[in-house]
Amino acid sequence: MDWGLFLTFLAACGAASATGAMFEPGKWYEGLAKPRWTPPGWVFPVAWSVLYICMAVSAARVAALPDNGQAMAFWALQIAFNTLWTPIFFGLHRMRAAMVVMVGLWLSVAATMLAFFQLDLIAGWLFVPYLVWVSIASALNFSVWRMNPDVQPTAA
Repeated sequence: MDWGLFLTFLAACGAASATGAMFEPGKWYEGLAKPRWTPPGWVFPVAWSVLYICMAVSAARVAALPDNGQAMAFWALQIAFNTLWTPIFFGLHRMRAAMVVMVGLWLSVAATMLAFFQLDLIAGWLFVPYLVWVSIASALNFSVWRMNPDVQPTAA
């Protein structure tokens, strides 16, 4: 593996994860009605840390391969949606808009995974847990949005 590529993609993941530090769930999220199956708070940073490492490893593997343009474009798209979701949900409290972003995230993660599978099986498999986690996050976003219909978004 090219460590320079890995560190570059890990830095991109770090930039995305920084939104989690800037827009923490806080009291607003704690006060929302949530489904019983909501993971405990400590699970989120652990899961994301593992997922970001897997994302960086998979991207570094594929970036070094020929004919990787579409796969890397999907990777760029998914990290953009990943970065966008947190400020919309936790910062602006716009659960509906966050759900739209989440759909884009899910689709772009699925597309990345499929494109990676075509180029490198390990890279593809490294994206499977990410798609599972984004599926759970999508269901959670949708459930919280539906369970809290009267919550008003923060003014931009």
